[in-house]
Amino acid sequence: MLVAGKACHPFRRRVRAAIDEMPEVEISESGNIRSLHLGSETVQSSMNLDEPADLVLSYTRAMMGFLLFGEEPQHILQIGLGGGSITRFIDEYLPNARSLVVEINPQVIAVARAFFQMPEEGEYFEIIEADGADYVKIFRESTDAILVDGFDGVQIVDALTTEDFFMDCRRALSPHGVFVANWWSGDKRYQAFLERLLEVFEGRVIELPSASHGNVAVMAFRQSPHPVSWDALEFRADQLECRYGIEFGDFVRRIKESNLHSAGRLLI
Repeated sequence: MLVAGKACHPFRRRVRAAIDEMPEVEISESGNIRSLHLGSETVQSSMNLDEPADLVLSYTRAMMGFLLFGEEPQHILQIGLGGGSITRFIDEYLPNARSLVVEINPQVIAVARAFFQMPEEGEYFEIIEADGADYVKIFRESTDAILVDGFDGVQIVDALTTEDFFMDCRRALSPHGVFVANWWSGDKRYQAFLERLLEVFEGRVIELPSASHGNVAVMAFRQSPHPVSWDALEFRADQLECRYGIEFGDFVRRIKESNLHSAGRLLI
């Protein structure tokens, strides 16, 4: 969800009309970048046509910051498909992870499949048309990462920010699991969302601002993660940058600036 910095798109068209009061789905292209929009000029997600697995938007890269903590996930639940940026990244760089995407809007699913190079569905990847706030309830300590990016064309989806939803996500996570949400710091409800999440996850919450546009990847951990020393995080960031080509070192710097910490240790 890119909430500021509107790009000028020489090619843009409506793909499918909105149904059941869901936002209208449109795509646009500028050079080799194809983007998906939901009911407005706001860019929901973007794909590099030459390198589809690249994470074009800074908020999608920030959401992968959870890889700084703990082992690579074996099961990932995504709530909100958009143009499938994170889905393609997982398919390319985390091939051993089972990835399940839950998307409520059938038009988004159809457009993503037709225009955004979704991976082949099978044993390791599946798209489910359902309400993510309800679907997460079927999991019990069985998913390692829950990645939430729910936008209704105007704002963050209310049902994905309630105390009940956060409790369901916590129950769904494996013992060392992590919840990651893309929120916008300019949303007047942001602090209320954060306080709710802190309560449910007993303070084990980290904010990682993206490089632009006010988006924040908010991470909540079922248990205290490792590593938590700054030296260990910086060492791991160097390893991850080499593996994934994402600015993990910069993530550590932004986490330092945005979260309570002591000289040597992140307090979570």
